[in-house]
Amino acid sequence: MKAINTETQQAAQERQSQLTKPMGSLGRLEDLAIWFSGRTGNDTPKRLQAAICVFAADHGVAAEGVSAFPAEVTAQMVVNFINGGAAISVLARENNMSLSIVDVGVKSDYPTPNTSHGKLFRSPVCAGTANLRITAAMTEAQMNKAWQIGAGSAMHAVENNKNLIIGGEMGIANTTAAAALICALTGASPEDIVGLGTGIQAGAHAHKIQVVKDALIRAKSAGAVTAFDWLREVGGLEIAALAGFYTAAAEAGVPVLLDGFITTAAALVAVKANPAVGEWLLASHVSQEQGHRSALAALNLTPILDLGLRLGEASGAAIAFPIIQSALTLHREMATFAEAGVAAGAM
Repeated sequence: MKAINTETQQAAQERQSQLTKPMGSLGRLEDLAIWFSGRTGNDTPKRLQAAICVFAADHGVAAEGVSAFPAEVTAQMVVNFINGGAAISVLARENNMSLSIVDVGVKSDYPTPNTSHGKLFRSPVCAGTANLRITAAMTEAQMNKAWQIGAGSAMHAVENNKNLIIGGEMGIANTTAAAALICALTGASPEDIVGLGTGIQAGAHAHKIQVVKDALIRAKSAGAVTAFDWLREVGGLEIAALAGFYTAAAEAGVPVLLDGFITTAAALVAVKANPAVGEWLLASHVSQEQGHRSALAALNLTPILDLGLRLGEASGAAIAFPIIQSALTLHREMATFAEAGVAAGAM
């Protein structure tokens, strides 16, 4: 794993003290500039070129009625992404970010769209996971293949000179898998982590909590101990791909901007498997999903935004992106007191 460059980070800190503003007056924007300086090895980081990869897959646990939407929506949304009608499609265009949709296990068939507002990669490992309440979600081979697809997607972005990696997801019932993973990896109770997902009602919420409890008991009885064990038992194909995506980006020394609840669950898997990955993660926002704040705390991450979002797709990360870009531009282009001929304040 590439080490954080403490020299450029320190140089960025010193530059912040010389810019024409009271020290600390730009708040977290200053911290963001310093954070990126340490990870890019440049005390004045260049503009970010971001790559968004949205990983899509279905979940067998959808059969338990844990989502307000039918499983067919996963495939329908893949088409919507490529047609340019989804929120992340709009935000990617608005912010000039590349967008790739990677099918790692969509169950329903769907046509290849005639229009293209992003690149579609059909790499299904299988037709969705098994029902995690009653059996392991994936085999070890399926999990590893999904992980490698995610890692390959990250390396493709790096090879195309992208210097910020953003992962998104699409998969009906994936908040159930994510909640189970977060409970397993943090020790939190399902009551504290399981949320409303796509907008289920109170009765369905209680049922969803029970499904997660049953899955955790089953997986523990099956011998789940490590992060990989839990990922295989109660995770998802797109979650495995995201974990591989984040790990490969960190190993290549490229910063990662996390999105919401599901992507944070994937990041937990990656960090539990390799703690050094955590040094390369940045949290875009905290979502309205009940357990997201706890998951971020387990990663020692402070979100940039809190807007009550719960969409996923990498939408929260895309909304935070211009703020990060602004932080770096201010750091890079503001004049110092000496350059501007302005008297510096007393320290």
